[in-house]
Amino acid sequence: MYEDKTLICKDCGEEFVFTAGEQEFYDSKGFVNEPQRCKACRDARKNAGRPERETFIAVCAECGQEAKVPFKPREDRPVYCSECFAKKREEQ
Repeated sequence: MYEDKTLICKDCGEEFVFTAGEQEFYDSKGFVNEPQRCKACRDARKNAGRPERETFIAVCAECGQEAKVPFKPREDRPVYCSECFAKKREEQ
């Protein structure tokens, strides 16, 4: 019933595919208009009002590598890089 359609993004002018599955989803939600923006432009528009997350630099308590974390590290708590944190999580 549905076929993939190639549409033009109104922001960047690039072509993008409006897949049959997306069309079926739009129909099931009662949406009558086709998307006007590609995924990248939709995401950029969604995130435009959000402030950039502040990150802090810390030294991993396990391997000693530099790690960027989204919170201010405290002296009394260890901070782990993403790899060491994942390993610790698996051990529990």
